[in-house]
Amino acid sequence: MKQNSQLSDVLHILLHLAQADGPITSEVLSAAIQTHPVALRRLMGGLREAGFVLSEKGHGGGWVMGASMDTITLRDVHSALGAPALVSLGFREDHPHCLVSQVVNDSLRTSMAQAEALLLERLGDITLAALAEEFSQRLRHLGPHQPPRPHRLEDHHEPL
Repeated sequence: MKQNSQLSDVLHILLHLAQADGPITSEVLSAAIQTHPVALRRLMGGLREAGFVLSEKGHGGGWVMGASMDTITLRDVHSALGAPALVSLGFREDHPHCLVSQVVNDSLRTSMAQAEALLLERLGDITLAALAEEFSQRLRHLGPHQPPRPHRLEDHHEPL
């Protein structure tokens, strides 16, 4: 089963937007996360509704940050995406008649709910600004003689 990478993808995009000097098109951003521009626009809808990003159509248009990175937490981004499940386990049956399966499911559901609550609490403590600072520190530690891994939008694809 494919894991949901929406939160990771959106955080990646937001950090690129924070580095940008101007609007970035859906085509360019979608290349950074290897998806289709239409899928990227769908993904960004909740962020636009939350005011985290702004978009403008037409020549010279694209996506820009709509709020300060100091004010946006990872939990905020997760909520803007529709709060998808962060912890996921499969069950033999969703509504079992077997008492053993009922006990197992109840235990797993309780544990998953507790784990998700802790994770959401932690995500509420991390801002986009903190991620951007961590990125900057790692970039500085590379030094002048080490080739950087892709870290700018331009490094993900050919220039347009």
